[in-house]
Amino acid sequence: MSKTIDLNADAGESYGAWTLGDDAALFPLLSSVNIACGFHAGDPLTMQSAVALAKQHGLGIGAHPSYPDLAGFGRRVMEATPEQVYADCLYQISALSGMAQAAGSRLQHVKAHGALSNRACVHAPTAQAIAQATRDFDSRLPLMVLPSTELDIQARALGVPVVLETFPERAYLKDGRLAPRSMAGSSIHDPKEAARRAVMMVLEGLVEAVDGGFFECKVDSLCIHGDNPNAVQIAHAIRNALEDVGVTVRSFAKTDL
Repeated sequence: MSKTIDLNADAGESYGAWTLGDDAALFPLLSSVNIACGFHAGDPLTMQSAVALAKQHGLGIGAHPSYPDLAGFGRRVMEATPEQVYADCLYQISALSGMAQAAGSRLQHVKAHGALSNRACVHAPTAQAIAQATRDFDSRLPLMVLPSTELDIQARALGVPVVLETFPERAYLKDGRLAPRSMAGSSIHDPKEAARRAVMMVLEGLVEAVDGGFFECKVDSLCIHGDNPNAVQIAHAIRNALEDVGVTVRSFAKTDL
């Protein structure tokens, strides 16, 4: 049986007259997409447009909730109680679900964005709040998580299905955490290097660490950041490299996890 992998991207991240990323060029290369819900990017018209484009290309649609941080693109650390995180996530998931339903589609998954995701990786109350909001919205809705993090642990504890994600165009530390964006080399812009890492992640279950060595990692989905200036070229390179080794890119909703 041939191996399959989901290829997702964070997208729909424009706001008003401010445009980020090239969703029209990127979406045909993906199998799933995480759409900003208005808190770090993505006004209602952008959300509606991204949902329509995702449906046109047959992509799985995910809600991409964030801290309320338009100025910082959701990448600034913010103080928020678990109750606030829960309400913010439930609000954003509901908004994107409404857009999807109006377009004749539905949500496939939820994935936390930026600083909220980073916090949830190490802070159990934040992780539990995100997982609870996802479960309370729809107990069948999967949460996309980094493996072996607090978000992974808390989601499983609440019975929320999980999709394990890795980032071929982001550097990792040897303890399994993503390298801080302030670190040199934290983002990978070379399509060939991103493709090499993607193949290693999928076929060998290994992630190469920027501070030396490798660690094992199960992966259900590979992510490309839509704001990476080479996102489209990286997506092309990853798809081609995976297909060259017999791996099919397909939404995880169409496979058995």
